[in-house]
Amino acid sequence: MPTTTTPAEKHQERWQKIVDDPLLSDLPYKVETNRRGQIVLSPHKNRHSRQQKLILKRLDSLLQSGEAFPEWALATSEGVKVPDVIWASASRLDEMEETGDPATLAPELCVEVMSESNDWDEAHEKRALYREAGAEEVWIVEKDGSVRFFADDELGHSELAPDFPQSI
Repeated sequence: MPTTTTPAEKHQERWQKIVDDPLLSDLPYKVETNRRGQIVLSPHKNRHSRQQKLILKRLDSLLQSGEAFPEWALATSEGVKVPDVIWASASRLDEMEETGDPATLAPELCVEVMSESNDWDEAHEKRALYREAGAEEVWIVEKDGSVRFFADDELGHSELAPDFPQSI
């Protein structure tokens, strides 16, 4: 009987080829892929890294039943995306690891920090992909540091971390 491979699984296979390529191992960029499996590079900015660190520290202090991580690869139906910050409970981390590397199951929370290299169209596309992969919430941090919280629709505050500030 023939087996079918999901789009996310095809992107997992492509990602492994990228990860295994020694020419790509030391790039000074965030690496993702698009729906065609083509590599998409984003340069790192210091402001962006600082915002990631602030989010990580705050999540780890507010949500002690799990853990926050920077730049976790997630195979979606439209390529491998790398949320800037994720938070996952211990049980979700186990479930995510069972799906492979990169995971095809999203953590409970994915955070995107906006930069000069992306726009709201891209942010909304990633939000939809993360939700499709199982994220309960997606946060988008605007360039001015304001935080917008989303589930199916925009929320006034996070339901996972209600004490997280509206701005970082």
